[in-house]
Amino acid sequence: MDYIGEIAALLTSFFFSITAIIFTQASRQVGPMITNRVRLVIALVYLMIIDLVLFGQPLPIGAGSEHWLWLGISGVIGLALGDMFLFRAYEHIGARMGMLMMSLAPVIGALTAWLVFGETLRVGQMAGMGLTLVGIAWVVATRPVDGSSRSSTSGRGILFGLLAATGQAVGLVLSKQGMADGFSPFAGNAIRMLAATAIFWLVTFAQRQGGATLRAVRTSPSALRALALGALVGPVLGVSASLLAVQHAEVGVASTLMALPPVFLLPMSYFFFKERFGWQTVAGTFVAIAGVALLFLV
Repeated sequence: MDYIGEIAALLTSFFFSITAIIFTQASRQVGPMITNRVRLVIALVYLMIIDLVLFGQPLPIGAGSEHWLWLGISGVIGLALGDMFLFRAYEHIGARMGMLMMSLAPVIGALTAWLVFGETLRVGQMAGMGLTLVGIAWVVATRPVDGSSRSSTSGRGILFGLLAATGQAVGLVLSKQGMADGFSPFAGNAIRMLAATAIFWLVTFAQRQGGATLRAVRTSPSALRALALGALVGPVLGVSASLLAVQHAEVGVASTLMALPPVFLLPMSYFFFKERFGWQTVAGTFVAIAGVALLFLV
């Protein structure tokens, strides 16, 4: 059986785990919204260079109108609106609860794929999805060992989290449609990134935040370096891997495996941030891994 999609989804989680650490550092210096704006621009430049080297043109101008339509809408919904709501969720309910809300994306994605494209899952795959989601939720919701309290919840924050998860899920479903006929993940990512960057910066200029964004980055070279590295790892390699994943695997399976960054972040947080975890976190990790194994075995 071909596991290209599942492997690409796991790589997506790994890349997003690394970029989460990088963007956390950048956000502490210039703020989360500026981080979000600038990373899209840098990622688009990277993708245009990659496409120029691979295909002889910075953007897939010759791609069919269906590719541009589906991937463009996917970029606006998933990368622009979805990420905007995710950063707003972090502001109201914190990163831990925000990630917990994002763990709903696989369920929303599978439901959307079933309603829109008639995509079905086997019973074993649904069981693996459920087990993985339980493990992810357990890991994210566990109270830290040091006894610090979790971020307080709010109705607005929960709503933003749901909208972020929905944006990611719907964006992936639409990406699968746009990636038909073996379309290149890098070319598809460039289309998505172009659409997301255009919409996001239109909103930025409408809010008169363009100048402030550029000044903040110009006066913080270390943040710019972090954004340059994070944009390569996450929006370029991570998102391209996610497109490859949905191209070769069911959306529900792929999005479940792509929901593993909270688990991958455990050892990274231990080594980078010296965080300590209780037995509940470790147990939740093994539950999530068991769910991943079940997805591969069925």
